Amino acid sequence: MRIEEVQSAAKKQRIATHTHIKGLGLDANGAAIGLASGFVGQAAAREAAGLVVDMIRQKKMAGRALLLAGPPATGKTALALGISQELGSKVPFCPMVGSEVYSSEVKKTEVLMENFRRAIGLRIKENKEVYEGEVTELSPEEAESTSGYGKSISHVIIGLKTVKGTKQLKLDPTIYDALIKEKVAVGDVIYIEANSGAVKRVGRCDSFATEFDLEAEEYVPIPKGEVHKKKEIVQDVTLHDLDAANAQPQGGQDILSLMGQMMKPRKTEITDKLRQEINKVVNRYIDEGIAELVPGVLFIDEVHMLDIECFSYLNRALESPLSPIVILATNRGICNVRGTDMTSPHGIPVDLLDRLVIIRTETYGPTEMIQLLSPASVVAKANGREKISKADLEEVSGLYLDAKSSARLLQEQQERYIT
Repeated sequence: MRIEEVQSAAKKQRIATHTHIKGLGLDANGAAIGLASGFVGQAAAREAAGLVVDMIRQKKMAGRALLLAGPPATGKTALALGISQELGSKVPFCPMVGSEVYSSEVKKTEVLMENFRRAIGLRIKENKEVYEGEVTELSPEEAESTSGYGKSISHVIIGLKTVKGTKQLKLDPTIYDALIKEKVAVGDVIYIEANSGAVKRVGRCDSFATEFDLEAEEYVPIPKGEVHKKKEIVQDVTLHDLDAANAQPQGGQDILSLMGQMMKPRKTEITDKLRQEINKVVNRYIDEGIAELVPGVLFIDEVHMLDIECFSYLNRALESPLSPIVILATNRGICNVRGTDMTSPHGIPVDLLDRLVIIRTETYGPTEMIQLLSPASVVAKANGREKISKADLEEVSGLYLDAKSSARLLQEQQERYIT
């Protein structure tokens, strides 16, 4: 099983609806602060979520899950993300919607299991022999190509510098490709693994730091010790990353193998047998102290969209020793369980409801709603205020229309529009 070469499939975070959520916004006693960590209001729900975080840390949520129930737009997704942030930035957070399980290519249970595995992290710690330092020289040496056309890189001379000294290395041309891929330049701090030749750019040396307050570059101090040393490398991957890396067919280079790979469907299921083999290796690594399991958060929004088969599968998956923290969210009241004629609270079967810790979110009051208005918030900050005032609302209401105002205007000026 390949672990060394596995690259995490986690997406880089971009600005989105909930990127402003940095935690639950609780004080040292667990009480909700009115406006904190990106949250406004929902004090009772945040305090309840804070207790759930404590239960998770004390390992008292095994075999159970959390249900966030409340009307639409009351911060259920934000609460789930807040719980994830409280558990730590390295904890995997895997969001999905109940309707995602309905695919023509993959079974419903396979989609659920894939997301379960995405939400379980593995922190692998290995002591590796590396060459580490600040790049002082990077000189590719060219030679005549064997094909007779132009020149090719024969080797690379690289100079690395640490606090204790400097070293000049002669590297294989394949490592030069890795240096180009990592965009390594003179002044960068890097390390090169002695066994595999893998290159990792750590950042720019802090001696090149400028006087700017905000920069895209990350500055790091010059490494201590010798250039050639043993270093503990920590790699964070998920169980799904390992599944995907080991499920890829290792076909030959002949035309039939290539055609076979091209003709395969875009998405294939990962077999239970492969997952069991990976679980055995992971458990062995954990027992040997090489790896550490990091149970993450699986957030299933619109959980009422799941059917009875998915719910029965969820029941079994919650009992698994390799299970993440499962958070469900729904805005439904008493309705039918999908795929049956049975009515149940939130459209969830009663046997699964018994396993759930339920947190209720409430609709926002007028004061909280005002603080959630984004355009008015921007105007308030432009005027040097943290909180939105009546003057800010009046200024914004002159610029924008709400749904009722727009409908009234259309009725009054109907003759000006094309019908």
